[in-house]
Amino acid sequence: MEFDDNFLQEMGLSAMPEDQKQKFLDYVQEELEVRIGERISRGLTREQLDEFDAITDQAGATKWLEKNRPDFREIVARTIDEMKAEIRANRARLVGAAE
Repeated sequence: MEFDDNFLQEMGLSAMPEDQKQKFLDYVQEELEVRIGERISRGLTREQLDEFDAITDQAGATKWLEKNRPDFREIVARTIDEMKAEIRANRARLVGAAE
């Protein structure tokens, strides 16, 4: 998923001041990575987590997840949808706080 001006527009945050946009996009990306990581790691063993941590490329990570956590795409999609809903619910506050 791309976190850029199109994302901000989709979320109704185009009015956010320019100097705040990149900070917000960085926050969203980092927060999603944390939330997704936490959800995907639930139910995995310590050995599985160590094995996954040792993977250094995206293709390898995807292949590993397909085998060990076949629902990972659903987790990612659901987490993104939840984050988008939170952003939309707080849109006025987010734009107002940035002003």
